[in-house]
Amino acid sequence: MDLTALFKLSYGVYVICSKKGDKINGQTANAVMQISSEPPTIAISINKLNLTHEYIKESKVFSIAILAQETPLNFIGTFGFKSGRDIKKFDGVNFKLGTSQAPVLLDHALASIEAKVIKEVDAGTHTIFIGEITDAANLKPGEPMTYAYYHEVKRGTTPKTAATYVKVEQKPIAKGKYQCSVCGYIYDPEKGDPDSGTPAGTAFDDLPATWTCPVCGASKSQFEKLA
Repeated sequence: MDLTALFKLSYGVYVICSKKGDKINGQTANAVMQISSEPPTIAISINKLNLTHEYIKESKVFSIAILAQETPLNFIGTFGFKSGRDIKKFDGVNFKLGTSQAPVLLDHALASIEAKVIKEVDAGTHTIFIGEITDAANLKPGEPMTYAYYHEVKRGTTPKTAATYVKVEQKPIAKGKYQCSVCGYIYDPEKGDPDSGTPAGTAFDDLPATWTCPVCGASKSQFEKLA
């Protein structure tokens, strides 16, 4: 059974934000779905271990930023592979407080949605929060990032806490590839790293010492040779 077929489902890539008192947090997610139109409701699936889950449980509000196709991997990685318990994710990021006082991301967002929780469904490792939409806005034109595009074109990876995480069995690896020990991103010298301007054909050893993982920001020293 090849569970990577699930990558073909038409998910988007989003940042879910919430608050707890005067604290704010956000995380990358792709399990988002509109449930009804009258009233307009939307559902999100959040891992119970994540800080954002704690904030939504407390405040009963959340926002959704619909990310643009050209969103940099390191932006997605900051909200997906780093914990708000360890860093301040909103440092240097443009956002506003919405009508619910939950943060609404503005950087790389095509549209935003705010909702108040009206129901919670226990789904094992995750909670499905169903929210009634309280506000929504189009922020700029563009193509939304899809889950398939993120994996197949951007070559992004998925956190283990994601609702759509699939453990991918390693296939035979071509020589010269290195893997990030933090998020699993694989540097392929045949493709380079377009986000940092590294051209195809650049060997890993030729990357500057300051080069970092385009997904999670891990240092070059945190990569391991695959073959």
